[in-house]
Amino acid sequence: MNNHSSDRSKLTRFAWLSIAVAVFTIALKTIAYLITDSVGLLSDALESIVNLVGGLMALGMLTIAARPADENHTYGHSKAEYFSSGVEGTLIFIAAISIAYTAIGRLISPKPLEQVGIGLIVSAAASIANLAVALILRRAGKQYNSISLTANSRHLLTDVWTSGGVLVGVGLVAVTGWQVMDPIIAIVVALNILWSGFGIIRNSVSGLMDSALLKENLDIIQSVLDRQKGTGVEFHALRTRQSGALKIISMHVLVPGDWTVERGHKFVTLIEK
Repeated sequence: MNNHSSDRSKLTRFAWLSIAVAVFTIALKTIAYLITDSVGLLSDALESIVNLVGGLMALGMLTIAARPADENHTYGHSKAEYFSSGVEGTLIFIAAISIAYTAIGRLISPKPLEQVGIGLIVSAAASIANLAVALILRRAGKQYNSISLTANSRHLLTDVWTSGGVLVGVGLVAVTGWQVMDPIIAIVVALNILWSGFGIIRNSVSGLMDSALLKENLDIIQSVLDRQKGTGVEFHALRTRQSGALKIISMHVLVPGDWTVERGHKFVTLIEK
């Protein structure tokens, strides 16, 4: 089964949307960092750069995944999306390490923040933009069964939570004057980003290893087969796997010996539908 195969070439528009919002948020968060000199806001800006690279990677892989099946790729090119999510997960790890390194340096040598109010407003605007695009990508990823869009949406949602944490940290510094809160929040953000990256890489590896379909899919398949009880037909050797946008199901169907080949073929076609 190929979900919305005719529409997959249109998925690149979502990648372009992700790229556009990444450029927009990088600009806003960099401005916020330059205004406040907050290492927390710097960490937020660095993660947005990862968003941009992830969006570019998703664009390239979605373009490849939309190619039709050919002689050398009889199941199509949909697995290319797993490379996109794997790279994005790796980039998240790199960003987290960079954030933690910068935050530890600031923790050792704290610096006062400047013009916090303006910086928070600019950063909040970037977060709202990220949230809107993340929700759009999540819905598209689910609708088209696209791991690239799903990974991108999860990363953007992580970015939103990251920004929320940073805003709280910077706000606490402004209210309490505890400069140490800024780098501490940045370190917590780095740990959160690491966890998100781990989840994305795990899903990518799972897809490349041809994992079986989810239990909810298997239950649907079994319910279809159960409806054929009493027909004299037996099913065995049921196997499933997820390959990019494809859900692949194979099984052996044993029909009664007195059936004709034509009748058996019609029955299997009915099961397939």
